[in-house]
Amino acid sequence: MPSLGADMEAGTLVEWMVKPGDSVHRGQVVAVVETQKGAIEVEIWQSGTVDTLLVAAGTKVPVGARLALVATKGGVPASAEVAAPAASVAVAPSAAPVTSAPAARPGIGAAVTRARISPAARRRAEELGIDISRVQPLEPGATISLADVERSAQTREVPHAAAPSAPSGGDWHAQMRQAIANAMSRSKREVPHYYLATQIDVSRVSEWLTAENLKRPVASRLLPVIPLMKAAALALREVPELNGVWADGAFRPSSAVHLGMAIAMRGGGLVAPAIHDAERKSLDELMTNLRDLVTRVRGGRLRSSEMSDPTVTLTNLGDQGVEEVLGVIYPPQVAIIGMGRIGERPWIDKGAVVARKVLVATLSADHRVSDGHRGALFLSALDALLQEPEKLAASRSEQPTRC
Repeated sequence: MPSLGADMEAGTLVEWMVKPGDSVHRGQVVAVVETQKGAIEVEIWQSGTVDTLLVAAGTKVPVGARLALVATKGGVPASAEVAAPAASVAVAPSAAPVTSAPAARPGIGAAVTRARISPAARRRAEELGIDISRVQPLEPGATISLADVERSAQTREVPHAAAPSAPSGGDWHAQMRQAIANAMSRSKREVPHYYLATQIDVSRVSEWLTAENLKRPVASRLLPVIPLMKAAALALREVPELNGVWADGAFRPSSAVHLGMAIAMRGGGLVAPAIHDAERKSLDELMTNLRDLVTRVRGGRLRSSEMSDPTVTLTNLGDQGVEEVLGVIYPPQVAIIGMGRIGERPWIDKGAVVARKVLVATLSADHRVSDGHRGALFLSALDALLQEPEKLAASRSEQPTRC
């Protein structure tokens, strides 16, 4: 069971996407796990053949426990001994190894072929009294999302006497808020934050973006946050101690910038999945990745690597009219970057007061790893990069092979 956030202690295996005997390849989605932040698609990082499924669907499993055994080419599967669950986590007896044919175990075999359903969608269907098997996603093969259930509710005939039951006290949104509360409380308790802020003249990059978007069809236009993302990722290469994680009492820097983007979820809550190798991607690639992430966050279809890999987080509240945001670091990361609203303000240029488009960029960082001087160098590098938008657009390094 992968760790999908500092606040995660256990997850529930919702369904298997494979069965014993299946060949699997690196990066393939093999299971869906439900956490307090929704359903996450779990990838496998070793190619081979599924030998044994150790955990049945519906089982709650602590982080670190084995879910399955995979035989690699020319090798044999690891020991079938399952890691002992934490005392505080209840694991169903059905977590014993499962090697029978899928048809003999409905809890596992059925999961290979049935439609995938996000936990939020399943709960909402129960509240509305909708048969979830009758709900169809907009795209064939896609996960049934909360929006699909709401659309189904609008089109069906509901008896006047029927009314949806009120959500229980342990509803999913309450669980998510609790997960966020736990993570943020831990951060403020354990991480010695320091905070920096600077005003950046973004007139040139705003003008460049406007001109660039006029050349493009509407579907291919870039959002204002895209050059900010690219500039932040490149600036982190100059101050690497802001990009990495604190683990086992020491800082572990990352050789790549896996930029966590804070994204609001429908109905409340927040997640910050990673855009991998952000510093190496073009503006168009970043736009494609961000659009894809937002779609899948709101459809409940995130992947485990996107939740476990972020090395730094960027939160942008400018589109909500916020002037300045000082974020709370999400452990085990050591920094979070904040972007405020781009607005026209008075600016002194060569002794004259002129109108400029300005935003406030902020940095919250871990004082165990860096200090204000290094943080200031990052904000200065961010400012300098945003003054040369053409270079941001042209900057694209060779894509690395992820390990």
